[in-house]
Amino acid sequence: MRLKDKVVLITGASRGVGAAVALACAREGAHVALASKTVDPNPRLPGTLGEVAEQVRALGREALIIPTDVRDEEQVERMGSETVRVFGRLDAVINNAGAIFWSPVADWPTKKFDLVFGVNVRAAFMVSRAAIPHLRKQGGHVVMMSPPINPKAAPGKGPYMVSKIGMTMVGMAIDAEEANVAAHALWPVTAIRSAATENLGMGGPKEWREADILADATVALIAKDPTKSKFRAWLDEEVLAEEGITDFKKYRCDPDFEPEPLSIALVDPDWKRS
Repeated sequence: MRLKDKVVLITGASRGVGAAVALACAREGAHVALASKTVDPNPRLPGTLGEVAEQVRALGREALIIPTDVRDEEQVERMGSETVRVFGRLDAVINNAGAIFWSPVADWPTKKFDLVFGVNVRAAFMVSRAAIPHLRKQGGHVVMMSPPINPKAAPGKGPYMVSKIGMTMVGMAIDAEEANVAAHALWPVTAIRSAATENLGMGGPKEWREADILADATVALIAKDPTKSKFRAWLDEEVLAEEGITDFKKYRCDPDFEPEPLSIALVDPDWKRS
């Protein structure tokens, strides 16, 4: 087990990518702290922290439920300290909580702008800042669910992309500043099946992969030695290719269709790392 007895804190852990990451970490031996606003069932948004915790415990690992609004600084600080109080350590933080809204700049309401920036870059900054003192002790990882910088992705998504690239930049800074903490950014090559893609009509199963592809890539990143890992804004396929995985059929939502790269996601399919 690559993460045996490690402790991983995951925001946005009640469904989708966050839930998939929690289960992938548990299968690799980690205990998990699950943070999200969703505690009670919501018929429009399936998945709760309690349900994810039950699945983690069924794998023989411990799960701590921490109801948290990541926009609230006091709750974020308590989330980090409670994780360490219960488990005695913290080895990785996954900044997965996110808010999405797409529109031309002229049509962006200020309220939506504030929400996107509050849940994305501001929360990722606060969560990471709260975690760093604990991660320093034995070495650890910060993962931002955010993209490489790609200016072609901006039309119709400008403020959203600025918030996500802000997460990437915060991760880059952490990695440079902290000798014992490695930071990474991680982004999907294709759109991922989630409450957002389903409820906002962002394509369909032919265009999506399952969240497990990001979960498996996350495990591979946080299994690295943090003292030897250097910051990189990874695409999920790049991480898995380093692990020897180049056949992604098992991640398809529709078994008969391989989704086109970034058909509705936010990275240009012709983008090449320089």
